[in-house]
Formats: sequence, structure tokens, C-alpha cells
Amino acid sequence: MAENTEALLNKGERARYREDCPGCKIDRLKETNRGVPYKLLFYVWIIVLCAALPISSLFPFLYFMIRDFKIAKSEEDIGFYAGYVGSAFMFGRALTSVLWGMIADRYGRKPVILFGWF
Repeated sequence: MAENTEALLNKGERARYREDCPGCKIDRLKETNRGVPYKLLFYVWIIVLCAALPISSLFPFLYFMIRDFKIAKSEEDIGFYAGYVGSAFMFGRALTSVLWGMIADRYGRKPVILFGWF
């Protein structure tokens, strides 16, 4: 048992990085420790903004769209149909999230994200 006292994760052995390894890039960033990664935080902020934009831009105008397209027969039914539109939007997201995950596993996450922007 005395011969098994060597550290399992030795820093000297982990210093070998490959350029195509995403985990190695993160380890390299942690070792340099240049402070707060503002560039990466900006990318995350943009992605969160893009994910929230369709929801926040649809719902303020939903009442007027249902009224002007004369979908509801009376003024009281507009809220009922607005609920259908909102739930259909989220239902579509829930159904296709697994499909987009499988496509991202097969082709990579970056092509799927780029396809989702258009």
C-alpha cells in the first residue's frame, strides 16, 4: 500500500495540451487566471438575450394581433386564444429540444446554433 501514495492528478503530466481539446482550453484559461473573462461573459449574455427575445417581443403584441386578425369572436375571448399561442410556442420548444440535442451531438453545437439564428 505504501507504493500507491503518488498523486493521481499530477500537474506536470496535465500540462500537455492539445489544440482541438475544449477541456484543455478551459484548463489553460484557469492556469493563466487573467481575471474575469469578460469576452466569454459577453458571449453568454448575447445567447441569453437571443433566447429571450422571441418571447419578449411576441407577447406585448399578441393581444392586438388576435384582435386585428379577428380570431376571437368577442373581446373576452382574446385572453383565451393568447394562452393557446403562448402554450403552443413553449410546447414546440419542449418537443424539439431533444431533436436539436441529437442533431447537435451528430453535427456539433456550433452549426446547430448558427442554423438556429436564421
